Parts: sequence; C-alpha cells; structure tokens
Amino acid sequence: MHTQHNHSCGVQCKSNLPASAALQLVHWKQPKKSAASFGLSLLVLISVATLSVISVVSYLLLACLCVTITFRVYKSVIQAVQKSDEGHPFRSLLERDISMSSESVRQLADQSLIHLNWLSSQTMRLLLVEDLVDSLKLAAVMWLMTYVGAVFNGVTILILADIIFFTTPLVYQKNKVHGECFRIEMIQLQDRLPGAVKRTKAE
Repeated sequence: MHTQHNHSCGVQCKSNLPASAALQLVHWKQPKKSAASFGLSLLVLISVATLSVISVVSYLLLACLCVTITFRVYKSVIQAVQKSDEGHPFRSLLERDISMSSESVRQLADQSLIHLNWLSSQTMRLLLVEDLVDSLKLAAVMWLMTYVGAVFNGVTILILADIIFFTTPLVYQKNKVHGECFRIEMIQLQDRLPGAVKRTKAE
C-alpha cells in the first residue's frame, strides 16, 4: 500500500513539473529565462505571421547552426594555438540524456487520452443538443468568433495571447506592490487620525 501510494505521488509530482516550470516562466521567477522564452516565442510567432512555417524552421535551424559551428571552430582554433586538450566544447550537452522513459510516454499518453475523451464527449453533447442552453451558448460563441476571425487570423491571436500570457502576471505583481504600499500608507494615516481628533477635542 505504502509503495503504491509513494509511486502514485511520485508520478503525480513528475506530471506537475512541466506545469510548475511554465508557471515560473510566466511569473518571472527567473527573469533571464522568462525574457528569453518571451522573446523567442514572440519572434517565432511574428516570423510565422510573415513567412511560411517551412521558412521559419529553416531560418531557425540555420541560425542555430551558424552559432554552434562558429563556436566550435573558434574553440578548435583556440585549442590549437594554446595546445590544450579541452575536447569537444559541447561535450557536456552531448553526454546529457534527453531520452524519454517509457513511463513518461505512457503518462503523457494517458493524460492526452483523458483530454481527448472529454473533448469528444463534450463535442457530441453540444452538437447533438443534449442541453439546449449549452448548445445555444456554443452557437453564440461561434457566431462571435466569426467576427473575430474576420479581423484577426489565428497567428495574430496567438501573438496577442503570448503577449498577454507573459505581461499580465508582471503587471499584476507591480501593481500589487504599489497597492500594498498604498494600503500600508492608508493604515498608517488611519492610525494617526484618532490621535489628531483627540488633540482637537482636548483643545
């Protein structure tokens, strides 16, 4: 019993790791990683909006190869001049294990299957009008989406969502700090007011 409970807890903790990592990026817990993720995602989406997906992927791979090849040649020249034997500059990355375990694949497949089954059941329920009110709500939302689609395309909506996704928590945190300072100042002001009233009455 304890072994199964610990195993299930371990699997659940592993499944929460990507979500926690995403939350850390969104809430800017590590500003450098968040800024890099925001800039890269925004650059990719803008590139997809102006170029084809094949061109974007090709340019990204070419840029990555230019950086890695240049760095590899530079380190090789430095090692030849200094007559050092540091080895491959990317050895630590090449030796890193990035393969997925069968348990992770099964877990991902199970989660995907749960979401797919839920989506299928909800789609069937709404399209076959199991509940008239819910189906009418879906029709109203789809009707509004036709106007949204006439103004924005899918990539533009993704760009706006990416900007909102990364900037909203940052703006909220800054406003929360200002709001907390304002609340403290108001409390201090309220603490001073009774004394001022008492002094006025005494006079």
